[in-house]
Amino acid sequence: MLGRAGWKLNALREKANTTICLLDARMRTLTAEPEEGAATAEYAVVLVAATAFAAVLVGIVKSDAVKTLLTNIVKKALSVG
Repeated sequence: MLGRAGWKLNALREKANTTICLLDARMRTLTAEPEEGAATAEYAVVLVAATAFAAVLVGIVKSDAVKTLLTNIVKKALSVG
């Protein structure tokens, strides 16, 4: 039969086991996906690059030479005969 000291020791052991299990779970969670923030930063860089590329394309399409070229292509495609 356990005395008072034995019960306290058993309670401390249970509390230590619970704390260790929680700490282990936390450490596994933190190390599971260490590059999660890096992926978000990479997506941001890709979005900025895509936006810049789109701006360049809009600038090219709005130029007079390209407008004339596209207009001639459409006229030629729509002409009958």
